[in-house]
Amino acid sequence: MAVSLTPLQRTLVMISRVSRRWRPRSLLQLVLLAFLLVMLPLAVLMFQAGQALTELSRLADVSARQAVEETRRARTLSALALEMERGARQYAVLEQESLLDIYYERLDEYQTLLTLHRELLPESPEVATLDGQLEELARLPELPIEEFRERLVAFYPFSQNTDAMRRATNEQIDLRIEAIRERATNVQNRLWLQTAALVSASLILMLYFSWLIIRPVHQLERRILGLGSGNKPQTARPIQGPAELVQLDQRLDWLASRLEELEEQKQQFLRHMSHELKTPLASVREGSSLLADGVAGELTPRQREILDLIDASGSDLQRLIEQLLDYNLLQHNRAIEPERMDIATVVKEVLAKHRLALSNKGMRVTYFDAPLEWRADRSAISCILDNLISNAIAYGEDGGRLEIRAYRHLDELMIEVANSGEPIADEDRGRLFEAFYQGRIRRKGPLKGSGIGLSVAADCARLHHGSLALVEHPHLDVCFRLTLPRLTSALPVADEARETNAYDSESFIKKSIAHEPSINEPFIKAPLIEEPLVEAPWFEEADHKASRASESGRHEPRLEPGPTHLSSRKP
Repeated sequence: MAVSLTPLQRTLVMISRVSRRWRPRSLLQLVLLAFLLVMLPLAVLMFQAGQALTELSRLADVSARQAVEETRRARTLSALALEMERGARQYAVLEQESLLDIYYERLDEYQTLLTLHRELLPESPEVATLDGQLEELARLPELPIEEFRERLVAFYPFSQNTDAMRRATNEQIDLRIEAIRERATNVQNRLWLQTAALVSASLILMLYFSWLIIRPVHQLERRILGLGSGNKPQTARPIQGPAELVQLDQRLDWLASRLEELEEQKQQFLRHMSHELKTPLASVREGSSLLADGVAGELTPRQREILDLIDASGSDLQRLIEQLLDYNLLQHNRAIEPERMDIATVVKEVLAKHRLALSNKGMRVTYFDAPLEWRADRSAISCILDNLISNAIAYGEDGGRLEIRAYRHLDELMIEVANSGEPIADEDRGRLFEAFYQGRIRRKGPLKGSGIGLSVAADCARLHHGSLALVEHPHLDVCFRLTLPRLTSALPVADEARETNAYDSESFIKKSIAHEPSINEPFIKAPLIEEPLVEAPWFEEADHKASRASESGRHEPRLEPGPTHLSSRKP
């Protein structure tokens, strides 16, 4: 069954068929052709407008000349009629033959002008009447003088008809002027319609050629964004357009294949590196553990101190390897598995992993201990807290403070990890969450940082549709705020929300500032507990290293229990 199409639809179909069949050989050819075709309707419009103006100008000039000539002729006829009457009356009084000659001359002139004027008024009754009166007036001198004098009254209707013919001439001129005015109005309306049609055609051509140029550019842009974000399109449609853009698309295909090869090489390198590093590292840590257990004999305090240093350095090295593997995993596996968990329990577990490092630094720890349930990915939250606490230990001051707070407001949970130490420079804030970026402040300890800890933490926060930002703290020098929105049970895979591998720290900072709690907002703060690490109840299950640290003569700083701000409630 045939489907009828509107003229616009047929035009679009025709343009689509032409665009599929014809392809420009170069971008320059397409641009030049676009300029020519877009300017063509405007050139036609200018030509037609010029022709119309020329025609109107010529018509107005001819009409003006005719009007002047016809008006002058009508006045001349009126003047001749008066002269004929005056000559006839003078002859009736003086009876001189010379006056008759003048009379005949004026009569001949009148007849000649009336013949010319008859073309203007072909159907005028005044002209027909004047013809009859002229014949009568031409025979008037042949009459006897007495009868001639009696017939002089014939000049009165003759003059009246001449004046009537002049008025008819003026009316005819007015009608002609009105016709010219209507003609000008019609030409103007026609020009407006042509202007609308041709300008619309130019706009359509301009939009069409713009689409021909922009469409492959947008396709290239999407491909470049896909390459940058690591999202490979399901079907790669070839670029259809100028040769330069087609060649650029082919270069992008080559670049995509090279990136895939490099990514595979990176994965293989990381797998080999992790295996090659973990194997000797495990041997080193196992050996240090055996020495600590006294397998090779009792250790002196100096030897035990060196052994503790080896064990701490091994833990730091293992943490760096795990951070690198976590970063690589986050770049490819963007899905999370949310579950309901107690944030306070996760904080305790992460703090337990850093007990020895905190003890060596002599840092005072303030953390919240009340139940605070939230839905999130447990491993991702542990990774975030682990990196933030490691960062605080590595860059915090010896004997300083570490504070972990939690705030819950409506559908958001905020966790702050703050520490005392050297503040982060303003120059580093914008790039703080970039992978492998290391700021001006150097890490304390035997190992140099990798610069990916905060990047991994920020990626984990983004997987939860949350944010990680550096914010101001009223008492401590460095404070990171983790903002987590409430997750539904059907959380989409994070790949769909991911736009780029590069982490935009400014967007996280802005989002964090936008949700920064005000003193007037009803926030629920979990209780804070501040106590010596060695006396924390959750360290009772720690291994014998705690007793070894106590025997080596190191004493942890003791603090009074911190205040409880508000009673915790489940979200």
